[in-house]
Amino acid sequence: MGTQANKVTHGIDISVETKFQSEHSVVEHRHFLFSYRITIENKSEFTVQLLSRHWEIFDSNGENSVVDGEGVVGEQPTLEPGEIFEYESACSLTTDMGRMYGTYLMERKIDKGRFKVIIPEFELIVPQRLN
Repeated sequence: MGTQANKVTHGIDISVETKFQSEHSVVEHRHFLFSYRITIENKSEFTVQLLSRHWEIFDSNGENSVVDGEGVVGEQPTLEPGEIFEYESACSLTTDMGRMYGTYLMERKIDKGRFKVIIPEFELIVPQRLN
């Protein structure tokens, strides 16, 4: 098991679970693959759609990369009040520790109002580092 993080913004609850993928990592080539599962729960009274994502990714060397894109895993999910959308993705680092955080751009269907939802910072750590 990896790390967990949770944050609610404008009634949208984002929780993250991470896992180190040892079978897909090549340590001697400085390739460390981490998967993360994100759960988006609409706790607001409005129907919302996820339009885009913005990620800030840091490794323990202090290197940082930025990823922007439409939707998540090829979708721009719409969530009615009380609905949940889950997806899994992955990130590779050149070090055995790092962290990520970001935002989703959401749109309220009722008035087309757009707002950002915070994806809480979460750590990507090879389990052996914790011993």
